[in-house]
Amino acid sequence: MKVIIVGAGIIGVLTAFRLAERGAEVTVIDAGQPTGAASGASFGWINASFYADQDHFNLRLAAIAAHHRLAAELKSDAIRWPGCLCWEAQGDALDEQHKALKALGYAVSEVSAQAFSELEPSVVAPPRALHFLDEGAVDLAQLAAEALRAGAAMGVRVVAGLPVTRLLEAAGKATGVQTAAGRLTADQVIVAAGVATERLMAEMGVPVPMLSRPGLIVRSEPLPPLLRHVLVSSGQELRQTPQGHLLAPTSAGHQGDDSDTAPEPPDALANRTMARVQAMIGRPVAWDQVTLAFRPVPQDGLPVIGACGPAGLYVTVMHSGATLAPLVAELAAAEVMESALSNTQLALLSPYRPARFTG
Repeated sequence: MKVIIVGAGIIGVLTAFRLAERGAEVTVIDAGQPTGAASGASFGWINASFYADQDHFNLRLAAIAAHHRLAAELKSDAIRWPGCLCWEAQGDALDEQHKALKALGYAVSEVSAQAFSELEPSVVAPPRALHFLDEGAVDLAQLAAEALRAGAAMGVRVVAGLPVTRLLEAAGKATGVQTAAGRLTADQVIVAAGVATERLMAEMGVPVPMLSRPGLIVRSEPLPPLLRHVLVSSGQELRQTPQGHLLAPTSAGHQGDDSDTAPEPPDALANRTMARVQAMIGRPVAWDQVTLAFRPVPQDGLPVIGACGPAGLYVTVMHSGATLAPLVAELAAAEVMESALSNTQLALLSPYRPARFTG
């Protein structure tokens, strides 16, 4: 089977890898470079503690397991499991969050200020926090590069720097894509194009409404090892990379940020973010890079995954790909190759089919 994937973000790249494992002939095409858009500007927090409802929690929890499978298969160190310390909620709200996650069977415990200081001696300790033991962090650019190398050994090809202008259809079947350089044909087309998804799908008569959600990530100068966990306070999310850089979204509550425009110029936002970081770690720190990317957020905030429109057309778009991509890649590849999914797998995908927008 010949498959074209539109979009070389982390979802498109991992789906290509999984399809190639199943014997497909895969071409990935992107207007930019692999992980050059939202995937390249991700905070990279792998979690199921941020969820919309029970179904969304189940999907995210299954994705954590998929990350472990992928890391083992690729022998990758792009995925790490430092755990997360979270004090975003306070007082009764923290108690309710703890209770809800325990009821879901999540690995969570409460830590005191003293215990927090033992876990994170370089951070100003809150009175109490929640410890999510099984959460992780991922370098999406590194993970994508590793998956592309493995995919290339199985015949995956990448066409970079060439926008897809429209999807092609003939006799009720998706047949490929149109670009400024000509047509590419295929038996199946997967749209994993992030914020470009709405336009491409609309031209095929498939509504996938998207929100405008700019996201900025600030990177600090490299520092000695300071942080051991992903940190989530009410005013700032923060983690440290293996290279020593601190990564921090410019918006408080980044996971649930619903701003449709950036409120200030990037440098001003970066300065404000570093001021909050300095307050958290009790030492001066300077930033050396701020990156803007538009996060691919469907209208209802939930993933969109599945076949739609003409035969041979499949769509995958969501936030957060950092958590969900390995699982979505496994399931999308299986469906496109017409492999039967288990009842459990079908239940994971059922709430996120694109048909919910056709009304």
